[in-house]
Amino acid sequence: MSSVRRVAELTSEAAARMVEAALARARELGVAVNVAVVDRGGHLLAFRRMDGAPTLSVGIAQRKATSAVAFPIPTDRWYALLRDNPALFHGLPLISGVAIFGGGYPVVVEGEVAGGIGVSGASEEQDMEIARAGLAAVGAEVPA
Repeated sequence: MSSVRRVAELTSEAAARMVEAALARARELGVAVNVAVVDRGGHLLAFRRMDGAPTLSVGIAQRKATSAVAFPIPTDRWYALLRDNPALFHGLPLISGVAIFGGGYPVVVEGEVAGGIGVSGASEEQDMEIARAGLAAVGAEVPA
């Protein structure tokens, strides 16, 4: 049995491609957003704020990316998991750095989480669509 495990690692080049693809989709939609990409440890690899993007959503984009990698599920799926559990529903959002609404996705490549992407500044549906464009740019699994 090996005492070392190899893990997927998102490169800074891949993170930059994700951000650029997400920004291109945001421009197509005519919205201004913030896009954050983090590594598998939740550390920021790439970030861009479009002109006119809401300033409060800078931190939200980063929290979405971090949440998506910490609990490797898309952030829009949290409500369905929490709605019937009042303690979690009210407690989880109090944890620093957690976001439980759409726009954050784990970056999954060949079944392994390599990082996370978070988008904030438009509607929840637009944030999700923009983030999925970032995933597609690096061949990551894109949830339906």
